[in-house]
Amino acid sequence: QCFGVIRMTYLNPSDAVAQQENLTCQIFDELRNKTFDGIGVTRPSYGDGEQVARDIMAKVATRIGLVVEDDAAGNVYMTLKGNKTGAKPVIIGSHIDSVAQGGNFDGAAGVVSGLIACASLIEAGVTPSCDIKVMGIRAEESAWFGVSYIGSRSALGTLPPEALKNAKRADTGRSLYDHMRSAGCNPDDLKEGNVFLPPDSLKAYLEVHIEQGPVLEEAKVPVAVVTGIRGNRRLPKARCIGEYSHCGGVPRSHRRDAVIATADLVSYLDKVWEECEKENRDFAFTVGKFFTDPDWHAMTKISGDVEFSLDMRSLDGNFIDTMVGRVKEEAEKIARRRGVTFDLGEFTKADPGVMDPLIKEAMLQGAETLQIPHMQLASGASHDAAAFAAAGVPTQMLFIRNANGSHNPDEAMRISDFMEATKLLTWWLGNKL
Repeated sequence: QCFGVIRMTYLNPSDAVAQQENLTCQIFDELRNKTFDGIGVTRPSYGDGEQVARDIMAKVATRIGLVVEDDAAGNVYMTLKGNKTGAKPVIIGSHIDSVAQGGNFDGAAGVVSGLIACASLIEAGVTPSCDIKVMGIRAEESAWFGVSYIGSRSALGTLPPEALKNAKRADTGRSLYDHMRSAGCNPDDLKEGNVFLPPDSLKAYLEVHIEQGPVLEEAKVPVAVVTGIRGNRRLPKARCIGEYSHCGGVPRSHRRDAVIATADLVSYLDKVWEECEKENRDFAFTVGKFFTDPDWHAMTKISGDVEFSLDMRSLDGNFIDTMVGRVKEEAEKIARRRGVTFDLGEFTKADPGVMDPLIKEAMLQGAETLQIPHMQLASGASHDAAAFAAAGVPTQMLFIRNANGSHNPDEAMRISDFMEATKLLTWWLGNKL
């Protein structure tokens, strides 16, 4: 059986195992060395670092015998050809960009895992029934353009066309369209509605990713089979406008304090979260930005202006939708009580990512068969997998244990844990296609 070949390749001491581990380390070392910024790694969406990552992955793919091509959005596809003409392909993907001063494994681990899985199938003499396309996805990190899943939604035909002109990169102020052009992509093709990956043409989408929290580390478990991805509703640039005044001369009843009013809204959301925990309802929120105007603020001034962001997440799409209305309603109540005005702007939206039950059960079966310690875990963070799931593609994620969180230089994925997740991915590819 195919499983027997794959299992022997990975579990028995052999040159093949050492070769795949060495290749894995070589790829990660080259990624770090070529995108190190002095503190962490920086691979900006549609920037030099992301292009370096794309080129490294493509070079490895060519070396192991995969066919390399790019789409109009610059996503790179590295294909192991199957033996059934016209069969729907499986996509194994993750992103190749990073946040500024981030870690080396966030995103990249999923692409490397796909490459190593294909190399292992080739080494074992296994030809899959359908094409396996390892996808290096552009621009997943919304920190750069303020838009989620740019590369994956471009490929699937679900990126709003207006994002090409309206989305500006945070560090340059230039449009997404301009950055795509500079990176050698073809945004005009996207504007014309051409779709590289029609969702109904795909068999499945699989994504291996480091866990971005402490659960696997605390449980001492190397791998998790993901149960779902939280959707989000976000306010990228909200504002509370009050009135500047002297802190010592204005009594409480006459103050229009933007800091206190915004803090009231944050406190309300914290109470909602506490209630959700008691009711066993999934919810989390973050106010990642909260600042006064540096040209106006002072230690002895009542603040008249606060800018802030809001990120609300839940596995329950209906609940997260209701929270949009509740935030607006609460902001109005606080505004009347505090004498301020809230300008929240428009909520952005990403729906929860639902995992495919059949693939999930197969992955759990594979973990048991391969005797890989594992658990089931929901994803609090967003991933390209959510875009594929929202488009109706059968989707499944695997998490790799990772100490110290992510989006920071201290990501600490163990190569041994990476190999366990890749072993499970390879088992599925060898047995369930």
